[in-house]
Amino acid sequence: MNTHLQLQVKHWLENDPDPRTQAQLQALIDAGNDAELEARFAGRLEFGTAGLRGVVGAGPMGMNRLVIRQTSAGLGAYLLEQIKDAAERGVVIGYDGRHDSRTFAHDTASVLTAMGIKVRLTAKVAPTPLVAFGVKHFNAAAGIVVTASHNPPQYNGYKVYWENGAQIIPPHDSGIAAKIELAATQAIPFMDQVEATKQGKLIWLQEDYYETYRRGVRHANVLQNNTAPEKVSLAYTAMHGVGAEMAETVLKDAGFTQVYSVAAQREPDGDFPTVNFPNPEEKGAMDLVIAEAKKHGTMLACANDPDADRFAVAVRKDDGEYQMLTGDQVGVLFGHYLLSHASKDQRLVGTTIVSSSLLSKIAKGFGVESYTTLTGFKWLMNVGIAQSQPDNQFLFAYEEALGYTVGSMVWDKDGLSALVAFAQLTAELAAKGQTIWDRLEQIYREQGFHLNAQVSIALKPDTPNIGAYLREHPPLAIGEHAVVSTDDLKALERRFADGKVEKINLPASDVLTYRLANGARVIVRPSGTEPKIKCYYEVVEPMTAQDTLASAQARATQAMDAFISAHQASLPK
Repeated sequence: MNTHLQLQVKHWLENDPDPRTQAQLQALIDAGNDAELEARFAGRLEFGTAGLRGVVGAGPMGMNRLVIRQTSAGLGAYLLEQIKDAAERGVVIGYDGRHDSRTFAHDTASVLTAMGIKVRLTAKVAPTPLVAFGVKHFNAAAGIVVTASHNPPQYNGYKVYWENGAQIIPPHDSGIAAKIELAATQAIPFMDQVEATKQGKLIWLQEDYYETYRRGVRHANVLQNNTAPEKVSLAYTAMHGVGAEMAETVLKDAGFTQVYSVAAQREPDGDFPTVNFPNPEEKGAMDLVIAEAKKHGTMLACANDPDADRFAVAVRKDDGEYQMLTGDQVGVLFGHYLLSHASKDQRLVGTTIVSSSLLSKIAKGFGVESYTTLTGFKWLMNVGIAQSQPDNQFLFAYEEALGYTVGSMVWDKDGLSALVAFAQLTAELAAKGQTIWDRLEQIYREQGFHLNAQVSIALKPDTPNIGAYLREHPPLAIGEHAVVSTDDLKALERRFADGKVEKINLPASDVLTYRLANGARVIVRPSGTEPKIKCYYEVVEPMTAQDTLASAQARATQAMDAFISAHQASLPK
């Protein structure tokens, strides 16, 4: 082991408060495993707009108690510097059901209270939306939730909300990261919880706080459609996460009594024993809830991810089988439903550049403009807050990765209120003798069948820089269809085929979007570090009077296959 690494490891061991991670490092030292030690001390787990997320383990590249304490000290210093009354307004902290989450949350509270910052800490596990809600409810300076959402069991994370209740965006991410670097070189302040509680710096959020969120859902103006809840039956899974208790409660409050929870997945379990990957989008993750739905013959099979900020649903078909709706399908169903009931002064809806363009067309049909942001709820919510006006208040936003915000009670995705809203939409349709499939067909008949797909393409190591290549050789057509406009988010320009140029009002990003004459679209996100690109495709097929949902989908799927094939063939080899 070289001297520099030796000093780093020694310094870490002297400051690590966790005997388990100390033992991990000592075992690596004893085994002479320099390669693994170098990997663990190769840098620092990066703090970004999603906060921290990584594999739990010893060293600055892992999620562990010392990293958490250093991060909290850095965040605390930044808050005290940026927000004049941060100490009194305080920070709301919650945590999910992963093995280390409670300890990490408690360590965070002890560091912040030692810095003179008031902390409101959940007394038990909490769904992520309850923490985001708490920032607004208490007018806190920030919020922190210890969660790795739907990542595998070995991960954990540290998500930060700013004083406006939304996830942090630049420049706060780099500002906090700089303070963390500084904190890592200094002694970390730490206050015993008993002492912090005695001094009034640590306030425990007990059952009454959870009741406050529950009442918020019950009284939210966008969740007042009480049409025939008795007509709806649904199976539900919390996917070994923290959503079950609140999900069942808010459904019951809304009048839904035919709710069947998957017992094997109801309680929090950081090992996620019944799923390979606790993400509802992953193959097989919905198997148990669909089996529960079949057992009771329910209309819906619903899921939250483990921290209950995402919502997924499979819908029963005529043949008794269940089909998962895509995030885009749920998003456009919500958009149509909520705009149908919206008051004149609450009609602001938004989505991201890689989600379906269908929401913007639905909004236009209702006579309103929608907004579009870069990928991520941090952008959706911060832009939603900025654009919300007294005569045009925020109503709804979604991204295709199963994230939905219904109303403005929480400035982040909320899988619990989304669950209630979807059940209410289903009930309203059932009262008319209709299904979710009928509503989707109605939307597609009006706007065309929109099909979206995502493909990640690994290219050869000697392939030229894709972004640079595409900018130097802009495609005039993809397959048989002409490119009518190109959005370059690096240059923040939209260039039309006729030479006209418009400015784009978004943060700069290495993203290219091509719109074709047939209504299709492809978004290309090149990687700057490896020969790999992510492509997001959309095709739009008009529905004829003779079409069924199945025939339109079959045609769209065929068009999608041809589109992906033509586009990939056009990329440099």
